[in-house]
Amino acid sequence: EVQLVESGGGLVQAGGSLRLSCAASGFTFDDYAIGWFRQAPGKEREGVSCISSRDGSTYYADPVKGRFTISSDNAKNTVYLQMNSLKPEDTAVYYCAAVKSGSYWVSGGVDYWGKGTLVTVSS
Repeated sequence: EVQLVESGGGLVQAGGSLRLSCAASGFTFDDYAIGWFRQAPGKEREGVSCISSRDGSTYYADPVKGRFTISSDNAKNTVYLQMNSLKPEDTAVYYCAAVKSGSYWVSGGVDYWGKGTLVTVSS
């Protein structure tokens, strides 16, 4: 059974930090890029960041560049998203996702989804 299990969401004040974790199982980790989408109330789901399990290459959406850092522990099949300097506009449900290596990081191309974890940033 394929599983992507997120943890680490919560409530934080603006300027604070959180670290999200995504533990993957049930598929070949090295064949996928793993990362995060987010969806704020009333908005479309958007890609945030991803990392290739194969070569470690990373992608960041413009709104999070310089503030978020994605990393991967292939021995644990786990991906982390360190979020610093959080802003109220980062408030959203964050979904872990897996996309076959070589595919575009867009919600329509996701092969597997986690259930999501809520991040709330207060002003």
